[in-house]
Amino acid sequence: MNEISEHTIDIDRILSSKMGSKARFVPSLLTNRLKRIIHQDQVNAFIWKTRDMQGVEWLEECVRYLKMDIEIVGKENLPPKDDGRLYTFVSNHPLGGQDGVALGSIIGRHYDGRFRYLVNDLLMNLPGLAPVCIGINKTGRNGRDFPRMVEAGFKSDNHMLMFPAGLNSRRQKDGTIHDIDWKKTFIVKSVECQRDVVPIHFSGQNSNRFYRIANFSDRFLPFNLAMIFLVDEMYRNVGKHFTIHIGKPIPWQTFDRSRKPAEWARYVEDIVYELPGKGKK
Repeated sequence: MNEISEHTIDIDRILSSKMGSKARFVPSLLTNRLKRIIHQDQVNAFIWKTRDMQGVEWLEECVRYLKMDIEIVGKENLPPKDDGRLYTFVSNHPLGGQDGVALGSIIGRHYDGRFRYLVNDLLMNLPGLAPVCIGINKTGRNGRDFPRMVEAGFKSDNHMLMFPAGLNSRRQKDGTIHDIDWKKTFIVKSVECQRDVVPIHFSGQNSNRFYRIANFSDRFLPFNLAMIFLVDEMYRNVGKHFTIHIGKPIPWQTFDRSRKPAEWARYVEDIVYELPGKGKK
């Protein structure tokens, strides 16, 4: 984790850590553009202001900073914190920023900070967030550690919060905003560790610009260009209303051998997207 300073997030340093000596070939015009897209100065100002906060306290301060208006439907479905069991919380991932912050603050507060995210390792650069994260780099030098880190997370004494799609949602051909196919990891590990699965649906969407970039990136580029714009999308979504629907826990025994793990993952994904309809009166 980076030492907290007034310049904690440093694009030049991040590029160097990711690209090594090749980083020197990146034009300064491009790095300066990246710094504006990720709001480097604004983010660093917030990190410096909240330098004495970590974990749930930091996440709750993020919610206030982003002026999120959150409505929770089905909060009674959150299992009691003192029932002696561990759970896997899974959600769709429409935004890529606020959804993670909001869910972490809610689940973290309910369970006294006893939860962990499985996240892209770039988020480990946020000192206030890092203590509740398991950083995953599936394609880089640490890719071989992915199974081991997931295993350690599920066998810990923490609840797990996951976005099984891995990437945030994309615009579909019919115009709807929907996750890409969910990965089966949460099914396999929840069964292995006997954790019931709690489905969550988060409302919201990013800008039309974002989906155009994501569509282009997914079709033509070997890397996720859209991810670079997620911080900018977060600032575009400041002050908006979001509804979170929490469903009833699904017993781990549900996921038997009558279906393949990937099919069970799709089953839970379908339940998540049905939650808003069930929440209507």
